[in-house]
Amino acid sequence: MADDAPSLDRRALLGAVATGAAASLAGCSVLESGADATVESVADERARSLAEQFAPALYFDRNERWFPTDPRAYESRQDGRTVVDGFDALEGYVRAGGSDDPPAPTAFYHVVEYAASPLAVVQFWLYSAFDQFTTNFHWHDWEVLQVFIDTETDEPQLYVASSHSRSVPNNEYLDPDPDRRPRVLSELGSHSSGLSVNDDADSFQRLAFDDSGADITNSLLEGIENIASIPLAYGLPRDEGLRLPFVVPELDGDPLVEHDRLPSVDASNLLPDGLTIRSFDDLTSPPTELPARETGIHFEYAGRDGVDADRTYDLVSSAELEHIDDFTGPQLSFEFAIPEFAEDQIASHITTTGVPWADDRYDQPASDISETDHRQALADRYEAIGDPSPVNQVVAGVTNAVAAEDAPEDEGLTTVPSPLELFALFESEPEAVPTFQGIAVIQDVPAGEHRLSINGAGVAPHSEPVTVADGSGTTVAGSAGEIPVVARENATKLEIDPDGADSDLDRLAVEDDFAGRLYDAPLSGPDAVYLHRGGAFTTEVRDTDDEVGAFRVNPGEEARTRLDAPRTGKESLATYLVALAEETRAAVAAVAEEVDGDSDDGDADDAGGSGTDADGADGQGGPVRGLVSVLDAIVDAARWAAERAVAGDRGNADRQLEAVATRLDRVETRIEAARGSLPDELANAAEHRLEQARRRTDQAKNAEKL
Repeated sequence: MADDAPSLDRRALLGAVATGAAASLAGCSVLESGADATVESVADERARSLAEQFAPALYFDRNERWFPTDPRAYESRQDGRTVVDGFDALEGYVRAGGSDDPPAPTAFYHVVEYAASPLAVVQFWLYSAFDQFTTNFHWHDWEVLQVFIDTETDEPQLYVASSHSRSVPNNEYLDPDPDRRPRVLSELGSHSSGLSVNDDADSFQRLAFDDSGADITNSLLEGIENIASIPLAYGLPRDEGLRLPFVVPELDGDPLVEHDRLPSVDASNLLPDGLTIRSFDDLTSPPTELPARETGIHFEYAGRDGVDADRTYDLVSSAELEHIDDFTGPQLSFEFAIPEFAEDQIASHITTTGVPWADDRYDQPASDISETDHRQALADRYEAIGDPSPVNQVVAGVTNAVAAEDAPEDEGLTTVPSPLELFALFESEPEAVPTFQGIAVIQDVPAGEHRLSINGAGVAPHSEPVTVADGSGTTVAGSAGEIPVVARENATKLEIDPDGADSDLDRLAVEDDFAGRLYDAPLSGPDAVYLHRGGAFTTEVRDTDDEVGAFRVNPGEEARTRLDAPRTGKESLATYLVALAEETRAAVAAVAEEVDGDSDDGDADDAGGSGTDADGADGQGGPVRGLVSVLDAIVDAARWAAERAVAGDRGNADRQLEAVATRLDRVETRIEAARGSLPDELANAAEHRLEQARRRTDQAKNAEKL
């Protein structure tokens, strides 16, 4: 977002979703919403008049290569069918002028009205010969702007501008100014349609601020907009301060421009090198030098007088295209890495384009309204529109995990907003969807088990199971709605194999000492998650009896860490407490040696754990050595608790855990006393680990399983 725009608290927003706030945007499909009335075609002359009245202004990025054109110039007959072949369209478009002199600029209109209703819809379909996006490049591209009009008042009721797919919320505006025509801001390469309805004609504004209204009226949650408001619509990322690198399209492993069926096409006909990468994993970190959006060419309808524009376009009825049976071309794919236990798999996913006149939206326009409030508004005004019904959607905020400044080096993380947009993919779906403002939303998700993967330029892939219940509305993925990703250069892989465990494990979570819980998802078999190697982690497993196990993971420079047959119960948790206390004790002891040159920290409790710390009288040995001593005592008591649990001695195991709890109370006092002698980062780490140790001690005491 622009520097002067208000900040958006994604964690607060997604936490509100996770705790049960009512979702107001759920997207609607015609099958799940109330039935709409049938539509009828509007007579040619009247249809033309409505199309001319609302013909949009079109604004394109200065680096755009594929402008709206007329595909009829590239049609041919194949096997008795009329088709537009992808090679023919791309080669023909470039040969006819390409981006330097865009051939046949055209918008195709389709106008329908609902039976016995004053509500009509003008659709403007825009065809481009190619789409060069990041994960979704493909032959041919159709985008649509729908204008819902009350023919009795002659006023627009709703604008619906298409986004990347039916799974991504559209850009919509309810009750636009009737004296201002719609404007479409086309996203570079993908041609996803942003809306502009305000005074600044060629830029997108998601939120209303500085006495200026927003360009969309999409909402996210009822009742919490003032807490953290980010309207749920794709928008225009490069207008909002976020970056999005594009990918060089390939066919069968070779750059598309080298194909012998494209003799007129070369690298200059693709997006410039400064905006593109070859693949996500070519980079070790997210790119930060990508240019922001900059308007290049402004198109206006050729029949409109007195409008200053760089180019004009013609209006043609889409009926003149309906003889075309298909838009064809060999499938183009993009490799999207998904973390697996042993070796990451590669999902090659594809997108295809069909003919608009076979699309549900063509004759059922309201099926494309993705904002529940907008559909409800039309349903309240017109009997022809059915009431909305919630549709399942999955929501998560995607952030970056980075080293925390207040943590010891390589021992703590924090999460920050991503500097660029990333992509979300359900393995059951053929295409990835981009995030907007760091929010991943996938709509119209069928009930059942899914696997959600996140990937992007320069980051390690993330993947986790997601269960969507029938009629659930909003399902929040990640840990409390947040999915942190890691730059490839900092990534280390944690692998966990529940096979051979002493119980049936069904959940995995990973916490960092400073960043808190980073991963929390079901576990049904061997799995893997990428972590930042600069973190200090607690890995938690749960079994079907809700017993807990915990393990300390400090990856350092290791490329991977594997947990085989992890355990749950008292012994697992007590062993974890030993590791955590020993780790902290070693760091504090090193400081004690520096402070007074004496590494003799006194004798800790005997292994039996008498409950009396041997850290000396007040002032004896100094506060740092006193902290070392009480940590020694915790190590001994926790180790004895683990041994008693293995031996089946529940009573003595619990008594030693009580001793651990008592000494943890003393740790808090010792940390405070030693703060003047400890580095701030180490004192911070000790406090975070104290909180973790208390929680795991309580879990160990309450564990039924030894």
